[in-house]
Amino acid sequence: MANEKVLVVDDEHAVNDLLKDWLEEEGYQVVSAFDGKEGFKQFFNHRPDLTIIDVLMPGMDGFELCQRIREVSQIPIIVLSAKGQETDKVRGLHLGADDYLVKPIGGKELLARVSAALRRAKLPPSETPSSYSDGVVSLDFKQHEAFVRGDRVSLTPTEYRLLAYMVQHRGQVVTQQQLWDSVWGWDAGSLDSVKWHISYLRRKVEENPEDPRLIITVRGVGYRYSPPSP
Repeated sequence: MANEKVLVVDDEHAVNDLLKDWLEEEGYQVVSAFDGKEGFKQFFNHRPDLTIIDVLMPGMDGFELCQRIREVSQIPIIVLSAKGQETDKVRGLHLGADDYLVKPIGGKELLARVSAALRRAKLPPSETPSSYSDGVVSLDFKQHEAFVRGDRVSLTPTEYRLLAYMVQHRGQVVTQQQLWDSVWGWDAGSLDSVKWHISYLRRKVEENPEDPRLIITVRGVGYRYSPPSP
């Protein structure tokens, strides 16, 4: 049985209670909050292992709460919202969410997403070397830090895992499905998440994201990390 602590932030009491019931039945400890401001307070008071956040809340909305948590913590964040437009999903992922789910959602899928996110967060570094550098991108695998052209860049946990996986398979073409299975670890959902995160990653590592030279699209197949020539 699970024993991790999950913070649920949703202003709809019925939804909040339902999520709490599902999670507690699975063995999770649940802390509830009903608006963003209270959620941020409870985050500091209880130090949860994962947070589930609604978007539409009075005062501090879910997007702002996601951003503020991500500024101080790398815990998994799952956004659960009735706002299902692509622009909303892109915004949530860009602000640091690890997953974006659209209401309504079944209990089994939610619990599977929670379990997968917590499992990824606990994985020890599998890399044999402790670091990587190709003159442009440098990774410290132990500290989970990334540097581009000598400057430290702020990556979300998903962006870091994505870049690390591509660097480890540099020169090889990896499919969207391979990236989804290895980085997200859950085979239900939209592969569009890979495309969005590749776009965000390019903005942080490429000199010109519109003309990428490191993360190359191989049309109809996937992507390839191409280290710069010496």
